[in-house]
Amino acid sequence: MSNDYLSPAPAAASADALPERTTKRPGWPEIAGATVTYAALVGAGIAVIVSMSDEQAVARGIVSYAVSALAGLGAFGIAVVLRVRDLKAFGLRRVAGKWLVLGAALGAGAFLLNIVVAIAYAQISGDTSNPQGDYRAAASGGGLSLVLTFLFGAIATPIGEELAFRGVLANALGRYGPWAGVLASSAVFALVHGVNVILPIAFVVGVAAALLLRKTGSVWPGVCVHVANNGISVLVPALLALSGT
Repeated sequence: MSNDYLSPAPAAASADALPERTTKRPGWPEIAGATVTYAALVGAGIAVIVSMSDEQAVARGIVSYAVSALAGLGAFGIAVVLRVRDLKAFGLRRVAGKWLVLGAALGAGAFLLNIVVAIAYAQISGDTSNPQGDYRAAASGGGLSLVLTFLFGAIATPIGEELAFRGVLANALGRYGPWAGVLASSAVFALVHGVNVILPIAFVVGVAAALLLRKTGSVWPGVCVHVANNGISVLVPALLALSGT
């Protein structure tokens, strides 16, 4: 059978993974369409963000999260309508609840690892700058700001980015073997977050989400990884601001 098609799941696969239908999987046309759309939307968003002053750090943080969410959703939408037009081929399928719980636990672990990496990096390099300062400002900017930051940063962004990077990219690259789908998609995902202290944690989140996609055939466990990591990242600055720390 051609590699363009997903074969039925073997009997040895996890009993929790839904059986694969024989359906066309995303490929290079979907990757190309998603990439162009993602780049165009991010470019437009960056143009808006750089026009905002330092006094608008709270608004910049909210807009940055919104751009990430919309870019991912837009890229996924273009990929779906190009050829395949079957949401299950992109990992939009039901999955057992234990995989969602595992994803959330891995996301919480990634957040803790992020703290360790950030401290180690600061100790080694002496660089204490925060590349996500606007995000933290948005999270600690008051009630409405926190709500908007949580909606865009902890819900919409994880859904959009998982649909784009796992639903499209990891699924498409999976035809070249599990490690191509997992490692290559995670590397791209990490690089999109910039060459900074965030990169290794973005890679870890990507690997966890991609492995769960391989195991279950669903993007939803990876969304839970992402939601937990981003959600804690949003809530911690807000709690610190309330405590006056």
